[in-house]
Amino acid sequence: MHNEENYLLLSGIQHFAYCPRQWALIHVEQQWLENLRTFEGHLMHERVHDGASSEKRGDILTIRGMKVFSRTLGISGECDVVEFHLSETGVPLHGRQGLYQATPIEYKRGKPKEHDADRLQLCAQAMCIEEMLVCEISRGYLFYGEPRRRTEVLFDVELRENVTKAFIQMHEYATREYTPKVKPRKGCNACSLKDICVPKLGRNKSVRGYINETLKKEDDMS
Repeated sequence: MHNEENYLLLSGIQHFAYCPRQWALIHVEQQWLENLRTFEGHLMHERVHDGASSEKRGDILTIRGMKVFSRTLGISGECDVVEFHLSETGVPLHGRQGLYQATPIEYKRGKPKEHDADRLQLCAQAMCIEEMLVCEISRGYLFYGEPRRRTEVLFDVELRENVTKAFIQMHEYATREYTPKVKPRKGCNACSLKDICVPKLGRNKSVRGYINETLKKEDDMS
């Protein structure tokens, strides 16, 4: 179990799965730059959350911006949308009649990805909800902006294990304040942090350390 003050942001697993260095720059060194892709992503999430926080239509209760956490994983965050479907195999919800089965839905810009970053984030949301409500969630959905349709994600054993392994490593890096080095790749050109990433830095040198060292050299020369 993790202490609440050491919780990591749930959404960080998406950055970590895409590039551990990107995650460390954002979540350990607090570096961030906006680009068109991140801006469009923010707009999509704002549209999703623009409306009532809860809505009941027939047998489906929709919750937007639901806060979630997991003491086991040491994370907290927010789900774009969680649908609760009336089901005999569901769990009770405070202030509601009947039993409900939870289904998390995450909204993303663009198209489905080849890597697992989005699937890992969605599965982490489900694992939080399971721990909070003492329930089981077998699947969720990713809604991508370009196809404009849901993609089903099954929360199998392998995906859950990968979520757990990722957060274990993220906690280790956060505790050590460690920013890993990665090899430049094609995806670097689309990264909002490409101008401050400096991937040629040594494995044990952070961007903050690099900047401080450069400033010190300039002071010594002045």
